[in-house]
Amino acid sequence: MNDLDTALLRRRVDQLVRPWEAPGSPGVAVGVLYEGELAVHRCAGLASLELEVPVGPATTFRIASVSKHFTCAAVLMLAQEGRLDIDQEARHYLPELPDFAARITLAHLMHNVSGIRDMLEIMRQGGTDLDMPVTPEELLAGICRQRTLNFAPGSRYLYSNTGFLLLGMIVERVAGESLGSFLERRIFAPLGMNRTRLTPSLQDPAPGLATGYLPRQGGGFVRAAHAFPLGGEGGLVSCVEDLALWDRNFTTHRVGGPELETALTRQIEFSGGGVNPYARGLLVRHHRGVRTVGHGGLWPGYRTEYLRAPEREVTVICVTNQGASDPYHLAHDVLDAVLDGMPEVHPVHALPPRPALEELVGRWVDRDNAATVDISLDAAGHPMGSTHGVPFRLRATEDGRLEASRAARDFTCALAADGALAVELDAGVRATYCRAVPPPTLPEGLAGSYANAEIGATWTITETGTGTGRSAELRVSGPLASRRGPWLVEPVDGDIIRIWMPGLLFRMWLDVRVLRAGGRVSGLCVAGNRARRLCYPRQEDGARA
Repeated sequence: MNDLDTALLRRRVDQLVRPWEAPGSPGVAVGVLYEGELAVHRCAGLASLELEVPVGPATTFRIASVSKHFTCAAVLMLAQEGRLDIDQEARHYLPELPDFAARITLAHLMHNVSGIRDMLEIMRQGGTDLDMPVTPEELLAGICRQRTLNFAPGSRYLYSNTGFLLLGMIVERVAGESLGSFLERRIFAPLGMNRTRLTPSLQDPAPGLATGYLPRQGGGFVRAAHAFPLGGEGGLVSCVEDLALWDRNFTTHRVGGPELETALTRQIEFSGGGVNPYARGLLVRHHRGVRTVGHGGLWPGYRTEYLRAPEREVTVICVTNQGASDPYHLAHDVLDAVLDGMPEVHPVHALPPRPALEELVGRWVDRDNAATVDISLDAAGHPMGSTHGVPFRLRATEDGRLEASRAARDFTCALAADGALAVELDAGVRATYCRAVPPPTLPEGLAGSYANAEIGATWTITETGTGTGRSAELRVSGPLASRRGPWLVEPVDGDIIRIWMPGLLFRMWLDVRVLRAGGRVSGLCVAGNRARRLCYPRQEDGARA
């Protein structure tokens, strides 16, 4: 990149980070590497609103799930040395794990195809969220209560923090030292990443760490509360310069040799066919025809995007302490600033006209699988989707459909000729969603208690009112329940309901099918964003939690 191109890129990046320059705003740091050199490094906003400390080159952030590919790198380095086998069952290294009557390997964990439920969602269904103190032993106990899976290992993709917590534990057992010590000794110190560290306890000081913030309802910001322990799934603190040193390693091969990058980005096929986009702690996608490799990170008050275009020798790093910001799209906008004008870069596909988008607006229900999606238009007329309360932008695809504009891109839809919504999910799974017809009414006979031993929780639903004016709410009794309710129970379609869980990051919902035996409610079949196929039998009919 010549001096003139670099100057132009800096101005484009300056324009993109300008919103973070507002007074009293949390900050962002953006880095652009080109041909192995940090060509642009821009900082804006405040690392501490209270002390009015600006974000600078030495400011560190919690990079959350960007930590996952470092954990995978540790596993792969041990495998290179013959100290473990990634095709070995996880229970070989962690015998305390439950027997799921299925073979779950380290590779399954790294590729997010294990079917093991996400530990954070396990805790949420029991009434505990990220801002509530939990010990590592309590997290592991929640994992070990599980006896069933989201799906057969290797058949589908579903993001699960559990797998990477377990991988970090496996590294510790095989290496005979803590994960943080292994990463420091084998990766961070050799590469000069002296501001990067693993922080299992959030109580321990981390030098240079920006305070994390979330928007306050009505304006301004509040400090983000978080109390869960962190491990191989998301415990790293780092900064742009250190992540640039790590990125440079994919050229110098100082750590792990040339085979490390190949191993980290290796993809596998699902058992039913089709390639899994999730490699080993990294997602492999295409953006405007350009192959990208990267990962995002989300933790209360922090968001990160690490985005590489290896064949174009470009990497974009965005880290922020504003937990409701969108570094995924910021990073792609920065990447566009580099790619524009390069050969063989596809144009951005145009969205359908507004009338066509308006036809999609509303609530849609997959009656076969008791799944729901809400589609809306934002203030600018851009289509938005939401599943289980997690919002995402929709963008146009080459074939005229709309897909989730997020790293996983595990939701693609189009309006069919019969007025239904044709949806493609992960692993090529297809489903038909019908428009929910208002006004829905609550299923009859819902009041009662329901228990699930895998969650260790009992849910009690109470009803008020009569006829079409009936309403219901749920209260939780769980092993660590702090957010006991009431949770709103919302009718959707016949015996399909939503249960709304208040959350620190999102107001999430669970898709629930009401089960009946002899016409009487016998239980609830519950699906969350990353924890599915959970059955809550009515308490007098089934085992208590």
